[in-house]
Amino acid sequence: MSEVRQPAGPIDFYFDFSSPYGYFAAEQIDALAARYGRSVLWHPFLLGVTFKVTGLAPLPSIPLKGAYSMHDIERSARYFGLPFRQPSAFPIPTQHAARAFLWINDRNPARAREFGLAAYRAYFVDDVNISDLANVLRIAAGVGVDQDELSAVLAGTEIKTRLAAEVELGMSRGVFGSPFLIVDGESFWGADRLPQVERWLAEGGF
Repeated sequence: MSEVRQPAGPIDFYFDFSSPYGYFAAEQIDALAARYGRSVLWHPFLLGVTFKVTGLAPLPSIPLKGAYSMHDIERSARYFGLPFRQPSAFPIPTQHAARAFLWINDRNPARAREFGLAAYRAYFVDDVNISDLANVLRIAAGVGVDQDELSAVLAGTEIKTRLAAEVELGMSRGVFGSPFLIVDGESFWGADRLPQVERWLAEGGF
């Protein structure tokens, strides 16, 4: 009697809206997963919280590595065939966008993905500062979210607590960067790991 194969689980995708590599992964992960019959669970994340734990710092502030990374970001955009413009302000706090994503995702995951991609493109293509709450609200309205309702939610404490719990849960799973993908319990950090993720999905591990 042949073994019954269990349905493959979803891919967990952790991302920070201030991460260009998170942007590169966000533009590809759903299509990549769909090729292998997988779904994706999107998790907004705050890298600033992990910096306090790991002792790391934003890339531009690190001697030698910072200059390389800024060059690599533009090169990676060309490699992935994605539009990119270095934002005037980088990096930035992204709590507003992350909280908005969480709230939208609870109600409509497909719309949350639209919002997530729109926020990433606004920041990394159009140089819109998404640390500004007004800009986040406009982006959300552009994908059909009620701007007044979202504004009221973001002013409350419940969504702030919710995001903090989401970040804590991520760190308890070993998440420390963006993008960070968990596939069948296996962790992959960085957009440059997408080829490894695809091979894992195609072969069932390696």
